[in-house]
Amino acid sequence: MSNPLFSAFEKVSSKAWKQKIQVDLKGADYNNTLVWKTNEGIDVRPFYHQDEMTETFTIQPQHWAIGQIIFVQNEKASNKKALDAIERGAETIKFIIPSNTISIEETLENIDLETTSIQLELLFSDEQFVNNLAKISEKAQIIHDPIGHLAKTGNWFESSENRLITTNQITIDTTTYQNAGATMVQQLAYGLSHLNDYFNTADFAKAEIQTIHFNVSVSTNYFFEIAKLRAFRVLYNTLAPEYNCKAQLKINAIPTKRNKTIYDYNTNMLRTTTECMSAILGGANTVFNLPYDALYHKDNEFGERIARNQLLILKKESYFDEVNNASDGSYYIETLTAQLAEKALTLFKDIEANGGFIAQLKDGQIQKKLKESATKEQAQFDSGNITLLGTNKHPNAEDKMKHNLELFPFLKMNPRKTLIEPIIERRLAETLEQNRLKTE
Repeated sequence: MSNPLFSAFEKVSSKAWKQKIQVDLKGADYNNTLVWKTNEGIDVRPFYHQDEMTETFTIQPQHWAIGQIIFVQNEKASNKKALDAIERGAETIKFIIPSNTISIEETLENIDLETTSIQLELLFSDEQFVNNLAKISEKAQIIHDPIGHLAKTGNWFESSENRLITTNQITIDTTTYQNAGATMVQQLAYGLSHLNDYFNTADFAKAEIQTIHFNVSVSTNYFFEIAKLRAFRVLYNTLAPEYNCKAQLKINAIPTKRNKTIYDYNTNMLRTTTECMSAILGGANTVFNLPYDALYHKDNEFGERIARNQLLILKKESYFDEVNNASDGSYYIETLTAQLAEKALTLFKDIEANGGFIAQLKDGQIQKKLKESATKEQAQFDSGNITLLGTNKHPNAEDKMKHNLELFPFLKMNPRKTLIEPIIERRLAETLEQNRLKTE
């Protein structure tokens, strides 16, 4: 083409657009009517324009894989389940390994490690076990986060080694923060500070780190979640060079549990679909979907098949794997990415100035801030400002769940001795659901 597309049209500045909007408002206040403030402290405007862009980010395109999570209680049963999942479209299998008595050879038997990516999440600390894993498969990704375990349970892993880094891979699990009610700025800042504490350990200097895993939870705030994942990469690319770390960043995304419900449970499928879409468009490397009935049903073939098929539809029918970095160039998403990254970096610096992430956990400051954010969000849900369809909006009075609960879907309190106060994950709808169950 000799003439650029749309060259016949005059450019319209952001100032001109705003003036036109103010005319159409017929005297109504622009900010009060069209600008809304988020819990992250960001003012969302009705439109975004190129002439207001201060920064754009070049983010490496990512290919995403369909993941499935399998908790290993029995090696043969888990292996059979993994082979079936792979046959049905899973491209990455995450095995959760509860103890060092599990045989990895049996668990991985007959799985083609050249075509299927394997993640092994260790719920314990055993350096000898990790060393043996390298002999079994050099390609297996080790998911192991002692600091995250401390934050979630209040205690370190039971180990005499007391080492934070035992492999050439580091994992940062930020899902706990999101499920506990953290804002996106807190998730980003806590994740970055969490990583920085690993960078500052003596173990880091001894290890040749090849991969950094960020485990993230994604909510239904569609565009903000896309920007959040992009901001993770921006912040990582800011911090890692300071330690001369050239490790590859891999983001493993999964839908949040915080907004999931036991009543009108099919709406959970709608929520997880948009959450997975955000994860993909935000640049996740692996997406693990959450079955619609995960809160109240034990693992079952139907729920897991539906969850996997949601991702298959996005990939094979909606072609979400055909365009990398589809969100690049969006004025709105680029602006949100910059704002989230900037606010998170400010909070990160404050945490570091006060001793770092572990020190703030031990002082209870992280827990305090999370409780404040969670309480604010809970009040918004209780007042109806946050809507969960079928739960606090348009509930189905005929929907009964008392006799369908295979799992206890609410917060369990188990008194025990801990080094620090653990971070408590809790869903928004728990109190409302408990009251409703009492009346069935």
